[in-house]
Amino acid sequence: MPIFFFSVRHGEDACVSNDGAEFVDHNAAWKEMTGVCGDMIADVSRKLPENTEWQMELLDESKKPVFRIRLVAETLQDTD
Repeated sequence: MPIFFFSVRHGEDACVSNDGAEFVDHNAAWKEMTGVCGDMIADVSRKLPENTEWQMELLDESKKPVFRIRLVAETLQDTD
């Protein structure tokens, strides 16, 4: 079975799991990733500063991204 690694990035800070997770296929890996992301996103969004980005990636065995979910906070108008 393929091994995947989770990576979370907030701005310049990144954390990649050292422990890989085995999934039957890419569909199973995507399902797990969306579940994990869903569990985290409420807390992340409450603390996300303006004009920053948070992202979660699922990496393959060679640590290349397979899937990415992004949350972007943007200020679109001058707020002064």
